[in-house]
Amino acid sequence: MPFKLPLPETPRLKTDRLVLRPLRLEDIPAVQRHFPHWAMVRHLVAKVPWPYPEDGAEINVRDCLEKRTRGEQFYWALTLNDGEDELIGRIDLRPDADVGAMRGFWLAQEYWGRGLMTEAADAVNAYAFEVLDWPFIDVTTNSANRASQRIKEKQGFTLVHVGVGDYIEGVREKAFWRLTQETWRSRRGGAKSL
Repeated sequence: MPFKLPLPETPRLKTDRLVLRPLRLEDIPAVQRHFPHWAMVRHLVAKVPWPYPEDGAEINVRDCLEKRTRGEQFYWALTLNDGEDELIGRIDLRPDADVGAMRGFWLAQEYWGRGLMTEAADAVNAYAFEVLDWPFIDVTTNSANRASQRIKEKQGFTLVHVGVGDYIEGVREKAFWRLTQETWRSRRGGAKSL
């Protein structure tokens, strides 16, 4: 396995407009407020409970923090540079996840269309490739989720194959993507950015 566990502590990452900080228990109310909206969750895998329960955020965040404590996965809360420290989305990095589930993310609807998730994903990819020295990141997406696919395309992910997946909205086409460290570095001019 090319991924060393346990993982180091989740670092704080900064972009032009965002601070990616470690997820914490205090984020539960913001997750419960921003996450359970049909336009966002419909493209997610069917294992996400829907309708989202009143304690859904608490259950999820506590589970994530347990995995983080064991050094299995990274969980970042997305916050605005010029705002309060409130979570507006999340991005995860998971070397031990199911096939194609090494990175996942969501962003509160009111922040869509601004390029914020691409910015966050770029920072996480850079950390994975430049600091952790990962050889690749594999991800999947519901093919109906064009915005998520567009982020992958902009970052240089290659479509590996297409299958079928179970999503909250039903059975849909599932796209499998890979981004290699080599591709990442060549698109960045070969230089480390962190």
